[in-house]
Amino acid sequence: MAEQFYEGIGRRKTSTARVRIQPGKGEFIVNEKPVEEYFTRLGDHSKILGPLDQTGFTGKLDVSVKVLGGGVTGQTGAVMHGLARALLKMEPELRTTLRKHGFLTRDSRMKERKKPGLKRARKAPTYTKR
Repeated sequence: MAEQFYEGIGRRKTSTARVRIQPGKGEFIVNEKPVEEYFTRLGDHSKILGPLDQTGFTGKLDVSVKVLGGGVTGQTGAVMHGLARALLKMEPELRTTLRKHGFLTRDSRMKERKKPGLKRARKAPTYTKR
């Protein structure tokens, strides 16, 4: 029988991450790759591991992530959010700690839609007098 795991869905911008955690020796796999290999930007790794660091579970849980959509920033935020939600399912008393550090809040900021007559959401074509 497979070991019990806890799942959390995290979202940010257009990215969605399905995070599964289970007791283990601290493996962190993102889309079949080690986390350091998948997220190479400086600071992304520590941001993702934030929920584990703040709750004291670093190195005690195996984390498996499937993340789709968006770019690097969105995926980083989605994984962090999903990890926090999975930890909450595993240990409901962690809610105050996770909430205090802002890991449970879904960042609702999205790209603004393009408006007619403009080049992007707010950028207007260059004004020419003649």
